Amino acid sequence: MVKITFLSNGGKVASAPENSNLLRVSLKEQGGIPFKCGGGLCGTCKCRIEQGLEHTDAIKPKERKHLRPEDFEAGYRMACQTFVLGDVAVSWVVQNGKGVVVDAAGQAVSAAPVGG
Repeated sequence: MVKITFLSNGGKVASAPENSNLLRVSLKEQGGIPFKCGGGLCGTCKCRIEQGLEHTDAIKPKERKHLRPEDFEAGYRMACQTFVLGDVAVSWVVQNGKGVVVDAAGQAVSAAPVGG
């Protein structure tokens, strides 16, 4: 079992089998990650893996449509496309009902890749 800590939901902790989908665990355990489509089309479930990024699977093509290379480097992923292989801690910022990427000052930044 892996431990998932939902930092933006008061530090709520859930246990799940290894290789679980992050969004599905959030839904089942009321973790609170925002979502809409659940299939990688809308980008609503953008979140930041604050701890344990190395315990996530490979970045998917659908994520590349909503996040930039620098976003991935900062730990951002789409929960619906991310499978957890070990303990992680995840946070998110919601703006207009969607998860957003924020800079060091906490300001939302555009996450659409150029030409993507």
